[in-house]
Amino acid sequence: MSDTEVRARPGRNLDYPYQTRPELGESIEVVPGVHWVRMRLPMQLNHINLWVLEDGDGWTVVDSGIRNSETVEAWEKLFAGPMGGRPVKRVIVTHLHPDHIGLAGWLTRKFDVELWITRTEFLLCRNLVADTGHEAPREGVRFYRAAGFTEELLENYRARFGGFGHGVYKLPNSFRRIREGDAIEIGGRSWRVVVGNGHSPEHACLWCPEANVMISGDQILPRISSNVSVHPTEPEANPLQDWLDSCARLKSILPADVLVLPAHNEPFRGAPLRLQELIDDHEENMEKLVALCAEPKRAVDVFPALFRSRITTGVYGMATGESIAHLNCLRFRGRMRRSPDAEAVEWYRSE
Repeated sequence: MSDTEVRARPGRNLDYPYQTRPELGESIEVVPGVHWVRMRLPMQLNHINLWVLEDGDGWTVVDSGIRNSETVEAWEKLFAGPMGGRPVKRVIVTHLHPDHIGLAGWLTRKFDVELWITRTEFLLCRNLVADTGHEAPREGVRFYRAAGFTEELLENYRARFGGFGHGVYKLPNSFRRIREGDAIEIGGRSWRVVVGNGHSPEHACLWCPEANVMISGDQILPRISSNVSVHPTEPEANPLQDWLDSCARLKSILPADVLVLPAHNEPFRGAPLRLQELIDDHEENMEKLVALCAEPKRAVDVFPALFRSRITTGVYGMATGESIAHLNCLRFRGRMRRSPDAEAVEWYRSE
């Protein structure tokens, strides 16, 4: 297969050992003691993989699915079926996004157990949930107006603001902190916490060298690239460089034959190949931006260099955040400059 073919169809150069996927309320044992569960999502990315690990007389759950009645029903079916009525002993969450943390509070209350999560993810999640019901802040309106939003798009942002909390069940008031390098004993095996940055600020993966398995969350996905965005809360952030550095570090420590259990798509082998592919794709996209911005462009003008599909209203904010992440990275590298016009709209031009 040529390099061009691989780039056109991400993930084609990987090994996918499982030909079937678990149905709702069912599980597949991918290695002894590690079970693959799949839940539906009410969005364009329509599924999430969760992982249920045998842990003595009970289970450790990794990620929880989004908060809605369908996901609750799927969990209840799992409790009575594949999980055999044995209790959940702890809930580990990779990061703060609602499809991962949405039902963590429900699970921890149901079984009276702790939530295990990195500190930054827990605190930022609580902060975002606290926005529910509030008006969009002027800093956010200013941020998206500077990016090139029309008044119609700004009104859509105002209407959607605070929606994050709708997908998250009330979080517990305390948590068990996990951090880079921690070892967590689960079912007689040691799982090492490996932290990545960029998609979220302190994303925890779980790596078990003994079983040669990594639960990667959104840090390594086989067919899609995780969103890496700048948000109004930190407009001068450089998350893309954080992401690229994380990919390079993971590539340096993971063996080629490690079985990666991602949050989306199917389990696969070939992590170093995929990580290099992700790095190369972002670097190539930044080169496209440098060429495109030979003439000044707004953040909303550069979508064609980054995305293959048309950007619709529902994902406009996410696409804008990712565009600014690439532009900021180029600014920090000294290859892009930014200047406002009389209407406070930011224009980017390559150096």
